[in-house]
Amino acid sequence: MKKIITYETLRNFTYSNDSLIKGGIKGIILSFMGLNGRDMFDEHARGNALAEKGIVFLIPYLNPWNWMNEQAVAYTDELIDVLFAHYCLPENTPVVSTGGSMGGLCSLVYTRYAKRTPVACVSNCPVCDLLYHYTERPDLPRTLYSAYGLYEADTLEEAMATASPLHLAGSMPEVKYTIFHCDADQAVNIHSHSEKFVEEMKKGHEIEFFVVPGRGHCDLGEEFMPLYEKAAEDAILNA
Repeated sequence: MKKIITYETLRNFTYSNDSLIKGGIKGIILSFMGLNGRDMFDEHARGNALAEKGIVFLIPYLNPWNWMNEQAVAYTDELIDVLFAHYCLPENTPVVSTGGSMGGLCSLVYTRYAKRTPVACVSNCPVCDLLYHYTERPDLPRTLYSAYGLYEADTLEEAMATASPLHLAGSMPEVKYTIFHCDADQAVNIHSHSEKFVEEMKKGHEIEFFVVPGRGHCDLGEEFMPLYEKAAEDAILNA
């Protein structure tokens, strides 16, 4: 299919702060939304702050039940292609992948499959074992079947494994990973997800793991949210 997204239509498909940037673009930070995330933004405080630093901030408007399936990867690649072409960005312009919950999974899985491999990935309370997550809450099976039900695979489990960070750990690219997870998370269990993933990734990757005490799902609070944001910014500015 002919590419649908152009620079003129870009804001129908993603939030982008690129028009606020004065001077050259230093890099791109992707921020993937969690399950059921379907907001569109005319303004965004983080986008305003990053524009002052020369960093493009993108919040892709993906299918709210996408689970970073093949279409979501291609969609995100297309957004970045548009910006690279419009601004004639050099191919070594750094991209950082971030997100929370399903968006945390998206940040990890996109790092694995992206056309332009991100220089770093920063995830908040990510779903890491997608096969286990299918059984973790009753609202999840329909969303995962929606995302993976038409894959050419023998089973749904086989299809989901292609986008399960825990199952991809051995083939993840060698970039910097920073994982945050709240230890009182009732939606995505820290022991079943981030802890297992981090242990696998330690076998051959650079990964930093922050356990956020006493807080629920994706609630990093005043102490850890600045660290989450700084990890993404530093990956761009130090690239």
